[in-house]
Amino acid sequence: MPSRSELVARSADQPFDLLIVGGGITGAGAARDAARRGLKVCLVEQADLASGTSSRSSKLVHGGLRYLEQGEFSLVFEAVAERRILMDIAPHLVNPLGFLFPVYKDSRRGVFTVNVGMWLYDGLSLFRSPHIHRNLGRKEVAELEPVLDQRGLKGAPLYYDCSTDDARLTLETALDAIRAGAVVLTWHKVGGLLTDGRGRVVGVRATDRLTGEEREIRAHAVINATGPWTDFTRALGGGAHQPLMRPTKGIHIVVDRERLPVNHAVVCFHPRDGRVLFAIPWGERTYIGTTDTDFQGDPGEVAATAEDVAYLIEASNRYFPSVGLTADDVIATWAGVRPLISDADATDASSVSREHSIIIDPNGLITIAGGKLTTYRRMAAEVVDKALGLLGLLGLAPEGLHPAHTDVEPLPGAVGWPADDDHALVARQVEEAGEGRVSAETARHLADSLGTRGIDVARMAAADPALAEPLVPGRPEILAQVDWAVREELAVTVGDVLVRRTQIFFRDPDQGLGCCETVAGRMAGLLGWDEDRALEEVLAYQREVARSRRWREGSDAA
Repeated sequence: MPSRSELVARSADQPFDLLIVGGGITGAGAARDAARRGLKVCLVEQADLASGTSSRSSKLVHGGLRYLEQGEFSLVFEAVAERRILMDIAPHLVNPLGFLFPVYKDSRRGVFTVNVGMWLYDGLSLFRSPHIHRNLGRKEVAELEPVLDQRGLKGAPLYYDCSTDDARLTLETALDAIRAGAVVLTWHKVGGLLTDGRGRVVGVRATDRLTGEEREIRAHAVINATGPWTDFTRALGGGAHQPLMRPTKGIHIVVDRERLPVNHAVVCFHPRDGRVLFAIPWGERTYIGTTDTDFQGDPGEVAATAEDVAYLIEASNRYFPSVGLTADDVIATWAGVRPLISDADATDASSVSREHSIIIDPNGLITIAGGKLTTYRRMAAEVVDKALGLLGLLGLAPEGLHPAHTDVEPLPGAVGWPADDDHALVARQVEEAGEGRVSAETARHLADSLGTRGIDVARMAAADPALAEPLVPGRPEILAQVDWAVREELAVTVGDVLVRRTQIFFRDPDQGLGCCETVAGRMAGLLGWDEDRALEEVLAYQREVARSRRWREGSDAA
């Protein structure tokens, strides 16, 4: 993997065929698709890859069962087809997860109606869901989910979608783009659009946020894939624009599994407004979400409020009354802004369509907006097709392009993944590569998060016992992952490592505060930081944790 400085140097080889602004899942997907076709591509991201919405989702790859009720059959069909593809190209990151849909006497839909919807859902996937749904009686539900409220329960269909690590899915998509020749520049903030004599956008002015250097990056076509920053990016080109987006905020809370022990993702309807929520098993933790409220402000500063947390706790205690969650049970929160397209007919945030749209402004800026995590690969292909169409009209389309095959080419961690492996075989290979230095728990963690690349991390730990030390006592993450993140995964800040490369930020009760100085010290040696820079990294991470805990300042969530 080229270093950050090498990628910066490569960015001087201009103009590119295609410049993509935005390093979320859609931008990374477009970079991968374009580079694999043979286009000369550069991607620019203002922070870390997936640092916005793409690391703050519900971490699900799903067809969207609730969209059936809204009549969005094409969206569901597209999503379930993409779900199957993602299971094939990223089996380490996209894994089957059972969803329990409890139906009570006072539920809006009865067991029969819900079952009909389940058959339709399975049918739209051409019966290629991870497992076909089945209907459970009250006694079976009590055995599977003993803490779920049994009062008035009539039954519960069990259906299957998939869970994922959204940040790593984005990261590996970008890494594969780089492997195919793309230039990826993280921590570069776009401050303006470059235009030619006819007013057509031909590049951007960007500032390296780590060094302060400014550079111009030119390309024959520019794609705006900035999610909730879409309207801001379009405005950089000047002129009046009708706002395209209706951003909405979604937050999640994380609690200890011992406090809320669920074995399946449990579908909940909030007792006040009927919004669909999930309680989702997450290893030693459980997370609950999400909210859906209109959001105004800087998407980079979005955070949970006490009201948000109270809303989720209220729903949880309706479905799991014996648990009695309080604000004190919340280990961590995350908040993100959904980049939804404005819909004049939508009466509330939850009813805004998750469809995507591609538009070309008069200045030639191509914008892709809306959509959902599950369909990112198809969205990426569509926007690259649109860019190629524009280049063709301009007489700038390159020759010798070829199919991208993003539907069959595995992401980096899936290269060499054994057929039909449930992670156990790769975990054993990782443990063996660790030569006794890597515990079975750490080996499984590395297989789950890095796939077959976890074998290389284990070999690093075997070669240097210091790298086998856990970052947090009692947890599976090890120091070798810091080295790997820096050398192979473009990590350049402590937050990059603890939030998006390891998830310690969300899973550790202390949110990584106890190990951030260790991580900063290791990164200082790898990246040549002085003491002041290392200290600033620690302080920046502490601020990030504080933002996620800001809701406690006015907590009435109990």
